[in-house]
Amino acid sequence: MRRVLVNELGSYLEQEVVVKGWIYRIRRLSQVTFLILRDRTGMIQVTVEPRLIADLHLTTESVVEIQGSVTPEPRSRVGYELAAGRIEVLSLAQNLNININSEELNVPLDIALDNRVLSLRHTKINPIFKIQAAIVHAFQDFLNQEGFVQVFTPKIVAGGTEGGTELFALEYFEEKAYLAQSPQFYKQMLVGSGFERVYEVGQVYRAEKHATSRHLNEYVSLDLEMGFIENEHDVMDLQNRLLVSMFSAVQADCATELEILGVTLPKIPEIPRIPLSEALELLGKEYGKKHAEEDLDPEGERLLSQYVRRHMSCEFVFVTDYPWEKRPMYTMPKGEGATCSFDLLFRGLEITTGGQRIHNYDLLAANMRKKGLNPQDFSSYLNNFAIGMPPHGGLAIGLERLTAQMIGLSNVREACLFPRDRHRLTP
Repeated sequence: MRRVLVNELGSYLEQEVVVKGWIYRIRRLSQVTFLILRDRTGMIQVTVEPRLIADLHLTTESVVEIQGSVTPEPRSRVGYELAAGRIEVLSLAQNLNININSEELNVPLDIALDNRVLSLRHTKINPIFKIQAAIVHAFQDFLNQEGFVQVFTPKIVAGGTEGGTELFALEYFEEKAYLAQSPQFYKQMLVGSGFERVYEVGQVYRAEKHATSRHLNEYVSLDLEMGFIENEHDVMDLQNRLLVSMFSAVQADCATELEILGVTLPKIPEIPRIPLSEALELLGKEYGKKHAEEDLDPEGERLLSQYVRRHMSCEFVFVTDYPWEKRPMYTMPKGEGATCSFDLLFRGLEITTGGQRIHNYDLLAANMRKKGLNPQDFSSYLNNFAIGMPPHGGLAIGLERLTAQMIGLSNVREACLFPRDRHRLTP
């Protein structure tokens, strides 16, 4: 008999079926034992005569195969249950380090991550990553419809995209190489190759010695780059529409998971755009917030988002016109020391960085020198701007940050299957 999934059992009333999964709960009575079986689609109550399991050492989280009959049961939440006729233990679970069969996973995050495979089985942990998968699918679907081409760029590179020191070095035969900080250079070159519009979903690496709830040293970046734009506002317009589409798709595809987690997705109107200088002035006026430099610190991001939520009824805000000193050498400059750049804050956290890029060879080379960089060190990138490059721009969204803010998680590690941070390299 072929396996039937739990969410299919309603179509098999009064029929014999085989189900397979994990034992979520065991309740033994004198005349009957009740099991709750869990598979990837849900849970079902199974009634078992004690004689069937007298010689079995059943434990929670053991993997079993059960053959039985689907019988009506009005007291069941779904209106039926499975009456077991045969049980086979496929894999016995022993020495569970944490209890994952409670309503909440009441263990510190580090313990949950040390026992990651087990903790991922929890009914409020597993849905996080189904939602995350839906976010990625929605990102891809929208951009495919907008004429973008999905690309796959190298993660072993000869140098940093921003000329910085936050790089993980590795041996590459007789040379030194690095893990990619970003696909930025490749995105731009592929726009110039004739694709015009490209996107990528892939890991990026930052050798930053942070140990905060906001940072990972390896994370998934949702990148896009688009040619023939007028300015950075074209990129923001696209992201506004992208987010509307993504949130709508997640709502449609993950209604059950969102309900389990108690998540209500926000409506996304036209997202406000506030120049950084105005944002800093606003924070000083409204909250007495002072900044040591022309940038938003984490508290500033939270306060600005709080203001926008209260006065503009939006969970998102674009902060634009960052100063030249705060942006990479490929960012298009504009008057008075500003750049054609933006960040997107979602519920108090930056989830996106983007803007218009320099497409002129001479201006890009000059900007490199102004940043203290040697254009010859970037020749394999820079030379492409001498063969015809359209005006272009793009953005990068941190997948784990977006997931965490969407669901309301307090630590970005909760939105990563196997986090890599300052102190974690396993599992």
